[in-house]
Amino acid sequence: MAELATLARPYAEALFKSGQDPASDASAWLEQFAAIAGDIQLLQFADNPKVTAAQVFDLVRSVVEGEVPDVGWNFLRVVIDNGRLAVLPEIASQYRVLRNASGGSADAVVYSAFPIDGAELVDLGATLEKRFGRRLNLKVELEPGLIGGVRVAVGDEVLDTSVKARLQQMRAALTA
Repeated sequence: MAELATLARPYAEALFKSGQDPASDASAWLEQFAAIAGDIQLLQFADNPKVTAAQVFDLVRSVVEGEVPDVGWNFLRVVIDNGRLAVLPEIASQYRVLRNASGGSADAVVYSAFPIDGAELVDLGATLEKRFGRRLNLKVELEPGLIGGVRVAVGDEVLDTSVKARLQQMRAALTA
């Protein structure tokens, strides 16, 4: 959704520029804020005209687990005060892209028909890093419909070596 991306970009860029050193990485608390902001009931509560921004902030603050620095709470307050609570997941996504780009890495989702254990994942990660030419942060998701093999998505690039994809290629070749 382009509109969410447009709304989120200035927040993600400002947050990224405010903490250029690795010690001030906002990823942990920002991801938590994004997960909380993805709750439909919270968004409905925040959209209620009888509810103040302070009440929304207090509710989110009561749900957050772990330590959040003052910059995190200030960021959350600005987002809520500007009515952008629903945009937090997209802000987190764009922040992650900026952080990865500065570190020369990228997020990768590996879709597999079967669970991948630690050693196999390390080997697959090394192979994929050579293929894509950058360090990858791998996340594995099970997708039994692939039958076998894996499909890897890195940004807008997809590498599909699944049995399902090969069967589709064979079907296309046979019907052509």
